Amino acid sequence: MLALMSSYCEVALPVPLDRTFTYAAPVGQSPQRGARVIAPFRNEKLIGVVTATGVKAPANFQVRPLEAVLDDEPLLGEHLLALGEWVAQYYLAPLGEVLRAMLPLMAEVRRTVYYRITDLGRDILANSVDADTALPMPDLAREWREKDAPRPLLGSARRSAKRISPEQQAMEHRVLTRLAAGEPVKVSTLRTATAASLPVLAALLRKKWIARETAAAGCDARRTERFAVLIPEARLPALTRKQQAILAELAACNGEMLLADLRRRDLPSSTLQTLVRRRLVRIDERPVAFRLGGLRPAAEPVALNAPQAHALQTIASALGAYHPFLLFGVTGSGKTAVYLAAMQQALDRGLSSILLVPEIGLTPQTAGLLDRAFGDKVALLHSALTPEERSEQWRRIRRGEAPIVVGTRSAIFAPVPNLGLILVDEEHDQSYKQEETPRYNGRDVAVMRAKLAGAVVVLGSATPSLESWHNSAQGKYARIELRERVMHRPLPEVELVDMRREFQETGQDQLFSRSLIEQTKAALERGEQALILLNRRGYSFAVLCRTCGEKLECRNCAIALTHHKPAAEDGLAREGQRLECHYCGFRRTVPARCPKCESEHLYFLGAGSQQGEERLAEIFPGARIGRMDRDTVRGRHDLERLLARLHSGEINLLVGTQMIAKGHDIHGVTLVGVVGCDHALSMPDFRAAERVFQLMTQVSGRAGRGDLPGRVVVQTYYPDHYAILAATAHDYAAFAERELKYRRWMHYPPLGALANVLIQSDKLEEAAAWASVLGKYLVENHNAPNNGAVRVLGPCTAPIARIKGVYRFHLILKAASRKALNATLRGMLAHADQAQIPRRNLVVDVDAQRLM
Repeated sequence: MLALMSSYCEVALPVPLDRTFTYAAPVGQSPQRGARVIAPFRNEKLIGVVTATGVKAPANFQVRPLEAVLDDEPLLGEHLLALGEWVAQYYLAPLGEVLRAMLPLMAEVRRTVYYRITDLGRDILANSVDADTALPMPDLAREWREKDAPRPLLGSARRSAKRISPEQQAMEHRVLTRLAAGEPVKVSTLRTATAASLPVLAALLRKKWIARETAAAGCDARRTERFAVLIPEARLPALTRKQQAILAELAACNGEMLLADLRRRDLPSSTLQTLVRRRLVRIDERPVAFRLGGLRPAAEPVALNAPQAHALQTIASALGAYHPFLLFGVTGSGKTAVYLAAMQQALDRGLSSILLVPEIGLTPQTAGLLDRAFGDKVALLHSALTPEERSEQWRRIRRGEAPIVVGTRSAIFAPVPNLGLILVDEEHDQSYKQEETPRYNGRDVAVMRAKLAGAVVVLGSATPSLESWHNSAQGKYARIELRERVMHRPLPEVELVDMRREFQETGQDQLFSRSLIEQTKAALERGEQALILLNRRGYSFAVLCRTCGEKLECRNCAIALTHHKPAAEDGLAREGQRLECHYCGFRRTVPARCPKCESEHLYFLGAGSQQGEERLAEIFPGARIGRMDRDTVRGRHDLERLLARLHSGEINLLVGTQMIAKGHDIHGVTLVGVVGCDHALSMPDFRAAERVFQLMTQVSGRAGRGDLPGRVVVQTYYPDHYAILAATAHDYAAFAERELKYRRWMHYPPLGALANVLIQSDKLEEAAAWASVLGKYLVENHNAPNNGAVRVLGPCTAPIARIKGVYRFHLILKAASRKALNATLRGMLAHADQAQIPRRNLVVDVDAQRLM
């Protein structure tokens, strides 16, 4: 009957499976391609996207009906669907997970989790109760033996009883009792009734005593706020003192006030409700106005100089068709001004624009510029927005209310109508590469979206990625160059300090060199500002036992714990200070003794930005010091406040991690110090030299952007390395020439295609066995050292062998042909499926930016 009454559609679901699923449409409804639906999947209700309609039902298979159709019209048009399919194909990501990343509308769906008891759980509960009373859980094994329970159940229960505490056993018993009626119970209700924690419920799920189900339904995600509004010309009866106070507050605020503000004045809500009933006050609900925020620029925009005007003319003349450009301009050359002018040109022609920035850290400054230039025509998309704010911005964009979009990598999927221009600022930045499925690169997706939409794409940077530089050299991108800073300002002079010689001359291992201290002091005395790059978080990056050499490592990750508390003057680690893992968030205190040898001699190793801040405060007690890293900047408002203090001059000495190198334009900064940047050269990553060059050049570019010239002091242990020397000379072309020779010899990108395959499991033996299976398959079927088709390196343990309790092995695949690489990876995934290696335990990272 279902087959006669229903049509069928293909739905992409956000699950780690490389396929779509066939469902029957609800009777009387015909979901369109690109619309969202709620689909049953196992015990879950998932939000999927329709990818095809009018399909035939599979033979000999019972098709389940959709729960609901959420959209009357497609949310994803054909261009965005084609882009999503390309991302899924290129990056070998499940289409459903790609489409989920493209639709930041989770606030519009309310998900509810339920639990119900399973048949096995019923048996457990029945065997735990005798004729008169419930036995405690530790007695389950004895009770089952008396009733001749099946041996597997008995063994399972005995092992469970041995592993968990009596309190947890009692809690599990309460959960099973609460679910015994058989009806699914909402998780919040269940936890309230039984005091069960989430880990207890997870343990019951693993033992299959209970099952988890979800329900999903559409909801209104519009943000509203409530106002108390004074009703004019209302007759005032006799009023109490509190009622008079509320009316006086409203009268003082032009007759209306936010309810939240009214509550903060300690005026009772019951009194307000009385005024509402007496028709003296009414409650209005209004949409919340979104504040773009950002830093308002201090100076008015200046006219473009000749090179900027030429760049703008080149970009503007290409609008209306697909044209990729690489905008290569030195730091301070005015690339942002070209971006703004190009967006205005597109807007004048009725075209929309997307501006991508690599991190939220650049958003306040960029948002301020766009707000001044375009006002309410600007929409913002990034991960620091609340789900409701992201949904609101996405809807504004789709309705055409915001033809200018600025955001981080996910903003490339914004549903802008009439897309004409895509700008990728700091296109080299590795933040454009997503480190979770789908592992796309926002820069490369921007190029493909421009191609599909017939739009212009501009990749801008002072230190372009070698991939983009090589593409421009091959003629795939047109290169536009800005070789000078605006207003003919000079690039900063760079001084190299050899820290090996510094140690020989002083006999001390100091964090800051004598030259950096002297020049910082001089800059502060002249009333100027200085930045110090110290690219490590925390106080010290390891705690070491000086007796046995043991490092204090995270219990979940194969990585040293970072110290995050100020040290004593003697440099010794103190008991009770905090250690933290930057991968999983695990924290512990510094122990009194070494866990391995019981020695008391624990010592801090290395220095991070927290220690840098403390040392600078000791050296420059009168300085107004700030710190910018992930510990001081946890949200967009934190960063906005910190940058505002820096722009106003309230901070005159800023120390921080690479966050301070990300395109900030502070005219008062004349000195930049680079400390410990070159440690990355020893990392097992073929991109190490490129990253060091980019970071040094970018942070050096923060100096001398105002009327005064800038200077940079670089502390290094590798003063002869070509990346250091090229950055010192501001010579990108020389670095690119040298680095590309190395890449050509080693068949690394951009002179070859690369993928990193990660095999993961919480069991070491399992991960190793799976890695061996895949490695053997690749070597036997695809490894071709003679013809150079695909080269396979590994399998071997990943540089970080365990993260969050998961063991990691990896294989690196290199190929001259991207088509050959893609075919090899697809063959490997098919073999993994045959070998019953779960897809969720495999990570395929095409064009990997990190090999750790």
